[in-house]
Amino acid sequence: MRLLTGIQPSGDLHIGNYFGSILPMISSQDEHEIFAFIANYHAMSSGVGGARLAELTMQAATDFLALGMNPNKSTFWVQSDVKEVLELYWILSAFTPMGLLERAHSYKDKMAKGIAANHNLFSYPVLMAADILLYNSEIVPVGKDQIQHVEIARDIAIRFNNMYGDIFVIPEYKVDENVKTVPGIDGAKMSKSYGNTINIFGEEKKQQKVIKKIVTENVALEEPKEYENCNVYNIAKLYLNEQECLDLQERYKKGGEGHGHFKLYLAEILWEYYRPYREKREYYNAHQDEVRDILRIGADKARTSALPLIEKIREATGISY
Repeated sequence: MRLLTGIQPSGDLHIGNYFGSILPMISSQDEHEIFAFIANYHAMSSGVGGARLAELTMQAATDFLALGMNPNKSTFWVQSDVKEVLELYWILSAFTPMGLLERAHSYKDKMAKGIAANHNLFSYPVLMAADILLYNSEIVPVGKDQIQHVEIARDIAIRFNNMYGDIFVIPEYKVDENVKTVPGIDGAKMSKSYGNTINIFGEEKKQQKVIKKIVTENVALEEPKEYENCNVYNIAKLYLNEQECLDLQERYKKGGEGHGHFKLYLAEILWEYYRPYREKREYYNAHQDEVRDILRIGADKARTSALPLIEKIREATGISY
């Protein structure tokens, strides 16, 4: 089963990213054929460009390799390194009704946030359809807010197939209902948009400072404390086994420790959990040419996979003559 996912290079990764998308993807590398690309063309629709986009692209590649992306098991590349995706994007535009794009939630949402309207932003779903269809993707893991984009890709593919035959695989979206929602430091869903994140990488003291800001109840030191709705506990339990969770619950019930103690414990858990990933990241940061080589090899693999399909499309549409 071939799974495709795109990763926007948007800066520092936080633990919500890790449990929401990174860990499920990394964990499935032995079970499925993973195609994962850094969506640098898509990042331009959010106004990122120039030297900053190049920097964020390399940061994303470095971080994902550090967290377990295995280029020997998966195909991992940068979107812009396979130019055929732009060719397919243009071809698919001829099969995309304007009304379909006008109904796209992402376009409306970004407009509401004050992002300037342009063709780049408006046609984003067509490029995403090209990303999905070019590699014969069978499953596209998405959050609920991205379901519509896969549905648009399906609609376009069906229109094309109705005219030229069964050329495209019709993809299915997959929403993992078991993916954990990570609370931010204010208790809301962890998101950069809310400014409530705990970053995976960074200095230990800075991470501790953020963890100290986690919102908790004001309870006297000697009093028992509730753990079920405690933001500190609900983050910590993501990293603990069953017995460790029970032990932490007992500490809450017993009293004699304040929320500051539990925040310190959480900081220790996070620092130790990500230690091997930090070490791998330090290695890749010091060997950026190796990262570029991995991405080039991944792009070659992705292009090799895409070329038979793009040749069929060129022939069917008359681009080849």
